[in-house]
Amino acid sequence: MFLYGKNSVSERLKNNPQTIKKIFLQTNFNDSNIEKIIKSKKIAVDKVTSKELFRIKNSSPLQGIVAEIEDFVYADFYELLDKPESERLSLIFLDRINDPQNLGAILRIAACFGGIGIVIPKHEACAVNDTVIHVASGGENFVPVSMVTNMVYALKEAKKSGYWVAGAVVENGEDVFDSTLAFPLALVLGSEGCGIRPGIQKYLDFKLRIPMKGANLSFNVTSACSIFCYEINRQLK
Repeated sequence: MFLYGKNSVSERLKNNPQTIKKIFLQTNFNDSNIEKIIKSKKIAVDKVTSKELFRIKNSSPLQGIVAEIEDFVYADFYELLDKPESERLSLIFLDRINDPQNLGAILRIAACFGGIGIVIPKHEACAVNDTVIHVASGGENFVPVSMVTNMVYALKEAKKSGYWVAGAVVENGEDVFDSTLAFPLALVLGSEGCGIRPGIQKYLDFKLRIPMKGANLSFNVTSACSIFCYEINRQLK
């Protein structure tokens, strides 16, 4: 995998440097703080031209720096469930989120609020790839992501472990700001086009909606995630 851009590489250097295999710097790269960290972590560096850097990672903007990193390591789902009560995470189950931009933004949101784990399905959804970790801007270093084969089975296991399961809906749900959330909480966010699948909906303990007094539209999944995470964090305090 390749990580690119100053912010993403800088956060990886600070928080997870052992996963970096090599760093490629454009010959005119000039950021003394990043170069100082690279040197202190004793990470191998190759100086390359802009064309060579673009061949290594065909994306934009690279900002003159690309890091070759180890493949993303998914968290064990049962380890997330088996945490001591005082360390239990709120879990966000993502049902068929296919856009890596959305998944990356959700990782960043979860990292900002803290105390959140992400669960994604193995099939019909985006995995954690180069684009996801670039958009996450370092968030991937702080948020455990578990990939499960069967979302329904995973939700059943979460419920057995004591989690309450809520689903984010546009209509026919409780106002999230008027609800007293039950913890530990697992929140299901569905795809923007189809919402939460019917097969998953029947395992929800309750449904939550974001009140909207404006246009007859809906929030995209990342905006909705941010609002729900805010309220989860507020009620946990």
